[in-house]
Amino acid sequence: DPAEVARRWEDEGAQLLHVVDLNGAVEGTPRNRKAIEAVLKAVSIPVQVGGGIRTMETVSAYLSSGVERVVLGTAVVRDREVLEEACSRFPGRVLVGVDAQGGKVAVKGWTEVADQDAADFVGRLMGLAVYAVIYTDIARDGMLEGPNLEGLRRMAAACSAPLIASGGITRTEDLRQLRALGPKVIGAIVGKALYEGVLDLRSAMAAVN
Repeated sequence: DPAEVARRWEDEGAQLLHVVDLNGAVEGTPRNRKAIEAVLKAVSIPVQVGGGIRTMETVSAYLSSGVERVVLGTAVVRDREVLEEACSRFPGRVLVGVDAQGGKVAVKGWTEVADQDAADFVGRLMGLAVYAVIYTDIARDGMLEGPNLEGLRRMAAACSAPLIASGGITRTEDLRQLRALGPKVIGAIVGKALYEGVLDLRSAMAAVN
């Protein structure tokens, strides 16, 4: 149950929850709004949501329902105007999700790879009031093999916005290595390592705080 799991992470000290509507990411429109609403009611910490957010109507609906920030992915690749308007209307509440496969941007829930270099893509976000860029190396995601540090370095060099690392983060040492990349990397998204008990949330947070 997503709400029950959300309460568990809050109880263990999570400062923010990253929620993805996986069905929505593939289908292009939110499919798990009720579950997300239940999560919002269950916790007091901020919640950011991604997956299937491709119109201003969806952006507005989420941000008016209690979601702290929204993540735009495919929408940014397909229709930059949505990103520009979202950043203009909701400065500091929009993140850009850059999911990379072999250095190229993947879209539609990772089902398609666009002919765009990921680093070049984030370089074109300059001037927009984006809160941060979430960089996910698809090849590392869920593999428990550690993050793509070189890919993150490339992103940091190309992007004016702060970065949040995602994909492969498994150990407290991974988090220390991310922090060592410098102040540009402001956070990390950890999933499988927590759910499988490989990484303890309290220990992980103590290691980086």
